[in-house]
Amino acid sequence: MPGTDPRPWEYSLSIPDDPRAVTVCRRTLRLILTVHGLIGQVDVAELLAAELIGNAVRHTKGSAALRVRCSESGVLRIGAWDADPSPPEPPQPFMPALDREGGRGLALVRACADVWGWQPLSREGGRGKYVWCELGGAQAVGGAAAGSPGRAGGSAADRAGVPVEREP
Repeated sequence: MPGTDPRPWEYSLSIPDDPRAVTVCRRTLRLILTVHGLIGQVDVAELLAAELIGNAVRHTKGSAALRVRCSESGVLRIGAWDADPSPPEPPQPFMPALDREGGRGLALVRACADVWGWQPLSREGGRGKYVWCELGGAQAVGGAAAGSPGRAGGSAADRAGVPVEREP
């Protein structure tokens, strides 16, 4: 039965340098969360994954990867690896410019995730970075998450725009 196994899990999806990969990642993530009984997290998680993978595909050259994991405590981590080791641009405040099509990705991540961060890393001999975010208190359908922090701005470090360095 979905959502009844408390063991942590992790999935990785390697993607090509192709804008269609964002859609593939969103749909794959929806399936993963649904089979694990985390349907209540799907909408926000899809948005976050689309922003992270969209940035990786749009702003870097080469392949990328989506990584999704859920800890024993129910924290859902969504991350994107890309081949560019340069730090991501800091999130900019939301502006009411309706004609602006870009530049809001990390601001959305900062607003919707409990915490986010990035770190340089190596993968298969290459260099790159891993940009990630977390949703605390992931819960199965019908379950309850005790003590889960609110998503209204995330942690103090997150609200200040400070990337939190932690191991992936």
